Amino acid sequence: MLGSKRILLIIGGGIAAYKALDLIRRLREQGATVTPVLTRAGAEFVTPLSASALAGHKVFSELFDLTDEAEMGHIELSRSADLIVVAPATADLMAKMAGGRADDLASTLLLATDTPVLVAPAMNVRMWLHAATQRNVATLCADGIMLVGPNEGDMACGEHGPGRMAEVQEIVAGVVTALADGPLSGQRILVTSGPTHEPIDPVRYIANRSSGVQGTAIARALAALGAEVVFVTGPASVPPPGGVEVVRVETAREMLAAVEAALPVAAAVFAAAVADWHVAGASDRKLKKATGGLANLEFAENPDILARVAGLKKGRPRLVVGFAAETEDVIANATAKRLRKGCDWIVANDVSPATGIMGGGENAVTLITGEGPETWPRMGKAAVAERLAERLAAALA
Repeated sequence: MLGSKRILLIIGGGIAAYKALDLIRRLREQGATVTPVLTRAGAEFVTPLSASALAGHKVFSELFDLTDEAEMGHIELSRSADLIVVAPATADLMAKMAGGRADDLASTLLLATDTPVLVAPAMNVRMWLHAATQRNVATLCADGIMLVGPNEGDMACGEHGPGRMAEVQEIVAGVVTALADGPLSGQRILVTSGPTHEPIDPVRYIANRSSGVQGTAIARALAALGAEVVFVTGPASVPPPGGVEVVRVETAREMLAAVEAALPVAAAVFAAAVADWHVAGASDRKLKKATGGLANLEFAENPDILARVAGLKKGRPRLVVGFAAETEDVIANATAKRLRKGCDWIVANDVSPATGIMGGGENAVTLITGEGPETWPRMGKAAVAERLAERLAAALA
């Protein structure tokens, strides 16, 4: 799958560096050539000998190595690869990238390159959530740097939360996606996914029962066909795909802002299960149980993201695709929704409890276009995503 592709792997300093050794092995299994660059901090966790043995290639580490500079030079090293992967990407290394610093070999390579870059962040949860890191991440994304992860889970420091480096297979998938050269190459496509959480108070919220599996699969399938994917996701239960630009949101209003910021795009696929309402004047304190009665909540309507984008007079995507999760009269309701929202296609599915589709691994959809309904057989959500991606590619050709 990665035959003849050249990967420059920068290994940062963090406990997750041990995963880089397995990453080298997995990339080579896919046919890639891997050239490791070991930072000084990274060498505290893995040895140059182990990285070199697995890569079958010399490890580079020093900026001012006279032999390396005479034979190849850091400029050529940075530009001879098809993709630069940074795993683990520490908070310090990402800060250097965002600030344009070049005080060691790794940061100099990253500043001197015109090669695509994919980073797999790995750090303590507080470091990841710190405002400075989030600013740096936003800068890197704006610069076109691709991210895979981080995931949420237990950390070596004993804390739990976001900041774990993505698993090796996720990074490999991100590499495959980043190097994809398919019918959607050069096309920028927006995908929304997951639920939205509309706060009632600091500990309670309103949400839809969406895992984000289908939206994530669609983003992955589009990226595999070469698309540049902007993935706007609510709090889904599955990690986002690698090799795409990930924008995390909580509420419908945040999702709308992220969608508008992502425009213009060639196509937009609205797979998110957006809550129709939010609580007007959500409390900033936990609501206490009232004696002798229930708390009164006043609801306000959320923005209709699909209709707003479909109705744009200027900058409308060439293809706007919505989803309709129905429990009865699926085709009739979804057909009416396509006309009401003004979108080009609607992907309709029956999510009544008996189907087991909501939150499950399979889907049974009907694609509704201006030519009428087209019912697909029940299949895995990844297969649905691949079929939809191929249809989008044909429509945008």
